[in-house]
Amino acid sequence: MGVSNPILNGLMVRCPGCGKAPMLHNVLAVRETCPECGLSYKFADSGDGPAVFVILILGALALGLALFVEFRFEPPAYVHLLVEGIFIPVVAVWMLRLLKGVLINLQYAHKAEEGRFKK
Repeated sequence: MGVSNPILNGLMVRCPGCGKAPMLHNVLAVRETCPECGLSYKFADSGDGPAVFVILILGALALGLALFVEFRFEPPAYVHLLVEGIFIPVVAVWMLRLLKGVLINLQYAHKAEEGRFKK
């Protein structure tokens, strides 16, 4: 089963099984089960993957924004605190949601699980 395109489904932060119900609640917390199809999300462990991508991508974007604002407008320091102080947290949470959804959907689509030794 599962949806046809796990990346698009992950970007919409939907259940990897049915593609209908939201996978997250309370901004970043993964639900116990899907309210629509009953899929258990116990397999879902995105780990630090989304955070690493957000740090690398958002760090480059924030630095570019800070340099652009500084060299284009030459504002006082408090303007940087306002612009980047609002931009960075909002975009970080948004990106974490998207990347968590994508990684969990890909994990489900490829049946990824923890490695085990054969007995």
